[in-house]
Amino acid sequence: MKFHLIARTASGLVLSLFLVGCMSPSQHAAEVAAARGEGDRLTVGTVQREIRVGMTSAEVIDVLGAPNIVSTDERRREQWVYDRIATETAYSTSSGGINALVLGGAAGGASLGGGGIGLGGSRSAGAASRSQRALTIVVKFDESQRVRDFAYRTSSF
Repeated sequence: MKFHLIARTASGLVLSLFLVGCMSPSQHAAEVAAARGEGDRLTVGTVQREIRVGMTSAEVIDVLGAPNIVSTDERRREQWVYDRIATETAYSTSSGGINALVLGGAAGGASLGGGGIGLGGSRSAGAASRSQRALTIVVKFDESQRVRDFAYRTSSF
């Protein structure tokens, strides 16, 4: 009787440990994104929502941060360029296996008897993908340091 209780407890523990290790790729990606602070990224959506003609240069810095390049045109008006390149790598792996060792025995008087069965098996698979994205934003200012025009371009490869 004790043997059956131990076998059930052990098989429940093995199953629990197996299921704890099962996490989908989207769950892994969500955890990585949260750790990186994805909410603070510079995106096309940020430009579309936040940048407006007439904004001051200080307001642009509050929204987009410091530019990568500052240049002037022939009339000495500033032009700011934000150039971002991101490499995204996705890797998914899974592995699983069942290993069991079943031992049995009986005690009676002065004699002991026992037996054992061992089972095992495992499997693993994986896949990886890498891509790059580029985002270029150009903000043009007038003579009073207010946005007169802006444009953006994005690409993936």
